[in-house]
Amino acid sequence: MKRVLSSVGIGSANVDTILPKTSLTPGETVEATVEIEGGSAEQEIENMYFALMTRYRTEDGYSQAVIDKFRVGQNFTIGEGERREETVDITVPYGTPLTMGNVKVWLKTGLDIDWAVDPKDTDHIEVRPDERMQALFDAVEDLGFSFYSAEVEKAPFGRGQPYAQEFEFKPQGGEFRGKLDELEVICAPSADSVTVMLEIDRRGGVLSEWADTDESKARFTFSEPDRDGIRDQLETIVRQHA
Repeated sequence: MKRVLSSVGIGSANVDTILPKTSLTPGETVEATVEIEGGSAEQEIENMYFALMTRYRTEDGYSQAVIDKFRVGQNFTIGEGERREETVDITVPYGTPLTMGNVKVWLKTGLDIDWAVDPKDTDHIEVRPDERMQALFDAVEDLGFSFYSAEVEKAPFGRGQPYAQEFEFKPQGGEFRGKLDELEVICAPSADSVTVMLEIDRRGGVLSEWADTDESKARFTFSEPDRDGIRDQLETIVRQHA
């Protein structure tokens, strides 16, 4: 009877992934320890499953999305109450939302039959800007903008992930104060470059807001964490639309 119960997830093995650190940057890989504890009966383990998750805002609330997932085939037997450790490399993909503002990212771990129901192990992760993203944020601040908010929202386009992370900045000083309401930034980073999509919101009256003539869109791409170079590109574009 114990073997039958464990086969449907009752009294089955438990899994716990332990990360060497919980503050990571996109593109970073860490070696995690996976602790497996046998349940009330001997059990065959074929795979360990891992999924990096986030949530994004929709018109009806929040939905969950899988950033990346993979499985590791183990094919071992764990006895009743037995403890076992495995190691696995966990990589935070480029494009993983940064945990700024109300943004959340977490890792789920499961063992074969558990995965079909609900992985029991959840580990929240802080995702910090890498050198290129930090250089971008610094360049934005150099132009007199201050960080206001960050949110992961349903993507307005139909390709790739169903979400996009938007960073909102407000002009607090410099030449754009009084000219712009806000600067909205969406980034598409890869291992080689970062494409930046901008929405530049000018100060306008009711008529211009109603006609959507107070907003302009632009984009540019950079490869190196060159704060000055990024600032120069950004300044030129924003001036054209201010």
